[in-house]
Amino acid sequence: MLWRATLLTLAGALLALLTARAVTALTARGLIYDDPAVLPAVRAAIVFGAGVRGGQPTAVLYDRIAAAVDLYKAGAVDVLLMSGDNRTPYYDEPAVMRRTAIRLGVPPSAILTDPAGYSTYDTCRRAGEVFNLREVVLVTQRYHLDRAIFTCKAFGLDAVGYPADRRAYRGMAWFQVREWGATLNALIRLGVERLAG
Repeated sequence: MLWRATLLTLAGALLALLTARAVTALTARGLIYDDPAVLPAVRAAIVFGAGVRGGQPTAVLYDRIAAAVDLYKAGAVDVLLMSGDNRTPYYDEPAVMRRTAIRLGVPPSAILTDPAGYSTYDTCRRAGEVFNLREVVLVTQRYHLDRAIFTCKAFGLDAVGYPADRRAYRGMAWFQVREWGATLNALIRLGVERLAG
């Protein structure tokens, strides 16, 4: 009896994970662009935080910043929103992101920073509510784009994606596995919020 309940629980969890991934993939279908020249007209690029070490961006984060800088230099966007974690004075993702973008040639006046982008959910919500953005391109690695587009659209943003994959990343298998749980969590959180609202 116990084994049957365990199997049913595992099957239910797997079905929920597969459904969540399918929903976000369908939402993002046709909205991911590899070429800045064919991006729809948008005002801003949102760059999602991905960790800093020793005051420098991780490889994943550096490539997100560099990809957004490329969009700015190509004239595809006017503004970069650097959104990340700044929970303590000793860890400031947006400040590192901003410095890196400036070093890569973006003028300070074209950079916004969001120190409360603790998660994809927070970044998307605050992009609209705090920064009044509506039409945006989301800059992150491909494994994350479906969830990011889905979440931003849930908050009323007209979002498309631009992949920042520029190399093989250490730990990518873990990122991809983690994304399954993060995707399900995003759908649950958004669903609960809608019910509560």
